Amino acid sequence: MRQPSYELMRRLLRPLLGPLLRRLCLACALAIGGVLPASGAQNQEEPSTIVSDVHVFVVAEDGSLTEDDETTLRANTPAGIDEIAQRYVWFDKSVSKVDIVDAYATDMNGVRHAVTPDQIRDIQEPRSAGAPTFQDAKLRAVIFPGVGIGSSVYLRFHKSQSTPVVAGQFNYFVEPGRRPVQSQRLIFDLPEDKKLYADARGYVAVPPVTANGRTRYEFDYGRERFERIENGSVGYLQYGDRLMVSTFPDFATFAASYREPSADPTANDPAIRDLAHTLTQNDPDARAKARTLYDWVRRNIRYVGLFIGQSPAVPHHATEILANRYGDCKDHVALFGALLAAEGIRSEPALIGLGSVYSLPSVPGYGSGAINHVITWLPDLNLYPDSTAASVEFGYLPLSDMDRPTLLVDSGTLARTPAIQPLARDARLQIDVAPGGTAALSYWVRDAGWSAEMERSNLRASTAQRRDLIAAERLRATGLAGRATLATSDVDATAGPFVTTMGGTLDDVVWPNGTTALPALTSLSGGIATQVRGWLSERTRTQPYVCVGGDFDEVSQIALPKDVRVVEVPDGTSVEGGFFAFRSRYVFDPDTNVIQVTRRLHADFGKQVCTPAEFDAALVLLKKIERDTQAQIILKAAGR
Repeated sequence: MRQPSYELMRRLLRPLLGPLLRRLCLACALAIGGVLPASGAQNQEEPSTIVSDVHVFVVAEDGSLTEDDETTLRANTPAGIDEIAQRYVWFDKSVSKVDIVDAYATDMNGVRHAVTPDQIRDIQEPRSAGAPTFQDAKLRAVIFPGVGIGSSVYLRFHKSQSTPVVAGQFNYFVEPGRRPVQSQRLIFDLPEDKKLYADARGYVAVPPVTANGRTRYEFDYGRERFERIENGSVGYLQYGDRLMVSTFPDFATFAASYREPSADPTANDPAIRDLAHTLTQNDPDARAKARTLYDWVRRNIRYVGLFIGQSPAVPHHATEILANRYGDCKDHVALFGALLAAEGIRSEPALIGLGSVYSLPSVPGYGSGAINHVITWLPDLNLYPDSTAASVEFGYLPLSDMDRPTLLVDSGTLARTPAIQPLARDARLQIDVAPGGTAALSYWVRDAGWSAEMERSNLRASTAQRRDLIAAERLRATGLAGRATLATSDVDATAGPFVTTMGGTLDDVVWPNGTTALPALTSLSGGIATQVRGWLSERTRTQPYVCVGGDFDEVSQIALPKDVRVVEVPDGTSVEGGFFAFRSRYVFDPDTNVIQVTRRLHADFGKQVCTPAEFDAALVLLKKIERDTQAQIILKAAGR
């Protein structure tokens, strides 16, 4: 049962609650069922500590359950006050009921401050985005009074869920929240005939005890500190502590639990068939038809991003989704599948873990580091479209779906999304420097592959003012000062390469007196220099990290006035080895006072996740490429 993580909840609620959100608790994931990590003794460097935390789940034969949580948190620093002074309990009011049994704060002097009824309120789950069919998702907010440094807050609540996420089954995923915990225990009480399977990393299982027809499973967890997440690292749950418990014996059984309730009697409705035929009537083959239907769904069905597994995992009927023009991931797959079927194109739901975790626990279930999303598998086209990704072209996937295991719902087998997909970026930069040091800028970029539609979608939704801001931001990110305007190729297209152009003026490119160290640019932000800077954002890596390759071809031409003398031009660089092939070339024509710089980079990792050892092996090559991208051309004013 996937529950929103603490950090995700902070991001979702902050713009809605304003100053109230400043009191968001460290352990909101505890209150909503997503358990936070453990640590041992008090660590004053950490803002807050989970002093004690006990969760008891009692599961019935039909999969319905009750949950009793009892948690004490302590604020160690001023930042810790903000982290613990407000707690959230997530629930679906159509199937769940929450009772706050007790809640109070105790200040550092031992004075108790009770939470009064007016300090407990229900708010709408932000991700429901105002959609009526998702209005049952709620957050019960508990606001603690009198919280200061050294204060602790205590919350005990009882939650009952009358309808299970999956009938007759239970699963629960526990993810650390990366704050110290002194004591944490998770208790699962199930009917004796329901075996609980577990995949535990960092969580210690207590031998189960069976009595009176029920079995009690317990897990303890403790950790004093967490290492910093390195920049560009994969999600902590990929390699760190986590726990998945599940009554599903295997992935085939789990797939069936999604497949059978998803049967839709409206999938062949005339409205569905007529829409599919109208949209695809001019398409010559199955791939073209699938692309047309995908484009229509991603651009016309608003995505309501409630994660799968938080409530009963059954999509709405295709006709209802079509009428409402919105839905979650299950609904996107259901409607897209119905439209495809109307055109005789086979499709299959594919359950997947969305995010920065590239593996699944060995036991099946829903969770932030497990299965929490569903996309579409097209077996005859060998493609995985994700129509919830409105800015992704048909034939590609968002990076958050790439190189991850999938569970094919119809066959009940595990598969995997593609590890790589094409990316190509060509850039041409022209800088014409005038006497006095200002310059005219002309810039052309052609994106192809998975990034093209993302860039096109971004600019498709941009106003003229927003485009001016984007142009200014791209100059500023490159370290340039000036003014520029941005133009594009057809933003109404939905596939193929995309071209952006920028034109404008630059300030103080060359100093009219003395010496200038002019950056040997071949592109603005987003090019080779940006890629290399991202790969080298950590100089030492101890954690797996995301590595995405591509092909980059960049050429710049810098025309200088006659009163500027070129003193030094860098030597070209060649790098071959490991994942990289890089070459640069610098040519200066003294007759025209023009410098041309060419850089080409081919990076092929063959996957999305690289190891610290692979980073160490590539570090010397990357530093050599980085040095070239930072090269400078030395200029002097004539006569000096």
